[in-house]
Amino acid sequence: MDGSLSAPVRMLMVGPPNGTFRLAAEMAARAGAVVTMADDAATGLAQMRKAGGDLVLMDVDLEVGAFIASLNEERMATPVIACGVDAPAARAVAAVRAGARDYLPLPPQQELIAAAIMSVAHRRFHMIGSNPTLTQAVEFGISMAVSKAPILIRGEMGVGKEVMARAIHAASRCNGHFVSVECQGISPEMLASELFGHETGAFEGAVAQRVGRLEEAAGGTVFLRGIGSVSPALQADLMDALRAGSFKRLGGAASVPFSARFIASTSRDLPQAVAQGQFRADLLARLALAEVKLPALRERADDIPALACHFSQQVAQANGIPFRDLSEEALDILRAYNWPANIRELEETIHRAMLLSADGPISPEHLVHADGTPLAEYANLAVQSGQLEVSGLVGRKMEDVERALILRTLEKHNGNRTSASSILGISVRTMRNKIKTYVDEGIDVIPAN
Repeated sequence: MDGSLSAPVRMLMVGPPNGTFRLAAEMAARAGAVVTMADDAATGLAQMRKAGGDLVLMDVDLEVGAFIASLNEERMATPVIACGVDAPAARAVAAVRAGARDYLPLPPQQELIAAAIMSVAHRRFHMIGSNPTLTQAVEFGISMAVSKAPILIRGEMGVGKEVMARAIHAASRCNGHFVSVECQGISPEMLASELFGHETGAFEGAVAQRVGRLEEAAGGTVFLRGIGSVSPALQADLMDALRAGSFKRLGGAASVPFSARFIASTSRDLPQAVAQGQFRADLLARLALAEVKLPALRERADDIPALACHFSQQVAQANGIPFRDLSEEALDILRAYNWPANIRELEETIHRAMLLSADGPISPEHLVHADGTPLAEYANLAVQSGQLEVSGLVGRKMEDVERALILRTLEKHNGNRTSASSILGISVRTMRNKIKTYVDEGIDVIPAN
């Protein structure tokens, strides 16, 4: 499963209506964005409260930090990219430190504008491969599209859960927006405002009314990414909205009709979370009226050559370089590797390989992790034995096995926390928490490089 650009990105451009800025807007429109212009920060904030957006491009000569602070105070989780003409390096750095995702120099280059849009782009569903488990899951999900029933999409990180959700939305032929809401790594207060919106004065920083995602998606689909991370209080609010078909903005008394469909995703074992009292049983029952389980990439290794070829074609087209085949030796390594981050990791690996292979086919030496570590070092374990050796682990506690695996992976990556986390399929925050526990227990941990 893969995606190509589908529903247009809604971009707000905040800055003076001069020729350079308007040129950037024209380029963004050519790259597939729906562009709205605002001359200053106040107008931009008003537009965000009224209609939301996927991305903000803001002139670095304006108060980028203050604008981002206002978004945060009003609990709007929309990425901001600063831009400018010959801006001093210190000003660009200050904008990034204030919370801007990146800095884009003006006059703009078409490929940089396109890259900014693709960083938040919506994806069109496209299934690559013939794995029966994936085919069955996709066909079942699409068959449920015509109803308004909630759907739960399960699967590991990087298997394409949002792509599947967008495919269901597209197949439903409904007129409303597809609105994606990130539930992980965001405070309960900000997530509540994202979902339900708020009235003026609902909390400190709520200086004007804001339309929430549920209201924004009227007649469409609300995709809740990482539903297992939602707090108990918000779980109750979501359950109430599902039952009543309406909700109240934060600080509001009036009921707002709710007509969008819920699709949720998770990589967490939600039945176990219910058993542990961490997730509401009634909410799970409502969301999981239909379940779509997407297989991990290692469970569909026969699809890897087709996926790798597809990603090679994408990179070649995006970077203006020749398409390159993969050697049989490279394909053997790709099939043997475990892919903890699934399709996302394969795509990134092929991207690096295409840039590293100056000419000729992609070879094993071109298949590396983000820090340059050869993929073959990890694939060889599977090549040599066909499966991980576990006989030596029997009789040991799970926490001891986990600790040994984490410490060994850190050693292989010279202490690089980010690379080790990617290999193990865990977040960097989880890795840091584990390391802190080990250090507190007096266990030696290789220093960060």
